[in-house]
Formats: sequence, structure tokens, C-alpha cells
Amino acid sequence: MSRPLTIVLLLSQLVFFLLMPIWFELTSYLHPIVIVVVWFCFTSFIFFAVCWLTDEKILISPVILHAVIYLYLGSLLVLLFFRPANQTYGTISLLPFETILYYLFGEVSFLVSFYNLAANIGLFIPFGVYYRYITMKASFPILLGFAIVAICLIEGLQFITKRGSLDIDDLILNVGGICLGYWLQPIVKKIVLVSKKE
Repeated sequence: MSRPLTIVLLLSQLVFFLLMPIWFELTSYLHPIVIVVVWFCFTSFIFFAVCWLTDEKILISPVILHAVIYLYLGSLLVLLFFRPANQTYGTISLLPFETILYYLFGEVSFLVSFYNLAANIGLFIPFGVYYRYITMKASFPILLGFAIVAICLIEGLQFITKRGSLDIDDLILNVGGICLGYWLQPIVKKIVLVSKKE
């Protein structure tokens, strides 16, 4: 890793730490692991932006790629299924864009609105990227079908276990995030190269 990249990453960690009061606000209605997930996304974004600007390449092994996505998936599942008890769950919203419009134009704090919309898309981008890395012939229709089934299962389990609401807008945003990751992977691949050897 080059010195400029190291310096920028260290500065980004300082910025993240200074913004900690904002991140702690999220823990009032989400599991504390949200801070780890936000840190991962924040650091990854800075990392990719700097690598893109400096034309730096990173070579990782398939083992590292798999380990990172599995750890990320585990953190995301904790975030999705282990939430504070002071929240009301178990509602159903099957009207498309109702929740999205509420967060855009309703009387909700900016942080809550931004996190709910951005996170429902952004947190699922890595899975679309990962899919294109691990498949020899990536098929968008197959990914789309798998994404819809997987998100429906998650939404259903959240509703059944009273750990979340059954919301069509979550399906739309989550699947949109996975698809966005699929389309962004060629850009990511210019920065992160996966070696053929384990």
C-alpha cells in the first residue's frame, strides 16, 4: 500500500471517529454492530475513491475475498435480526414506494431517512460485486432471480420472528443494491484484482 493511500485511510479513520456521536444515534433503533457496518462501508468507499484517483491496484486471494464477504454477511444478519426491544416490528407494507416516499417527504429526521434509504441500497451492493467475482459467466437474470428470492426470505423471516417489518420497499431497495453492485463490479475490478491461486 502506498504512503498517500495509508495517510488518507488514517485521516478517514480520524473523521469516522469524530463523527462517532452521529453513528451512536443509529444504535437507538439498530444493533450496535451498525457502527462496524458503517465503518466498513465508510472505509471501503474512501479506499476505493483514493485507489481510483491514484490508479493503485490491490491484489487479494480468493480466500480473502470469501472471508471478507462472509464476515460482512454475518454482520449484516446481526443488524437485520437483532434489534433493540423498544421498537415496533411486525407491520406489513405492500404498497410500492410508500415507505420510500415517507422517508423522502415525511416528518423524519434527516439521519434516519438517509440511513434507511442509503443503507437499504448500499449495504447490499457488495453481494452483486461478489457474484461477478465468483462466477465464470455472470448472468444478470440469474442474479436478479436469486436476489428477489433471498430478500423475500429475509423479509419473511424478519416478519415471522418479529425482528422487522414486511415491506415491499425494502425488497425494491435491497434488490436494487445487489443489481447496482453487479453493474459496478467492472469498476471495482480495475482496483481489486483477485488472484487465481487460493
